[in-house]
Amino acid sequence: MSNEEPKLKDTMLRRLVQGRLVNGQFFARYWLQIFAVLIMVLAYITNRYSCQHSMEQIRSLTSRLQVVETESFRIRGIYMSRIRESAMRQQLDSLGIPLSVQTQPPYHISSDETETR
Repeated sequence: MSNEEPKLKDTMLRRLVQGRLVNGQFFARYWLQIFAVLIMVLAYITNRYSCQHSMEQIRSLTSRLQVVETESFRIRGIYMSRIRESAMRQQLDSLGIPLSVQTQPPYHISSDETETR
């Protein structure tokens, strides 16, 4: 065998495993680029968190808005019925018709004559 055997080429994976790919010289040479990439990654994470927080707040406020709108419609209905009732009372009083608001619910009368002759 000859002394000049072909050496195994250092592959990128082998250099990475042995710790020779990323060493102190790499960081010393590219510190500004590494710092810029780190700042961009942190800005991306911050922006994503802010966006998710805003979306959750929008969902919460939308849900709250639906509840408030429903309550508003209910209160408006009560108000409108009271206005109509008081207007009808005033009109009945001015005409002298003795009608009043019924306190008991109406009775339902059913006939038992379901047989056909």
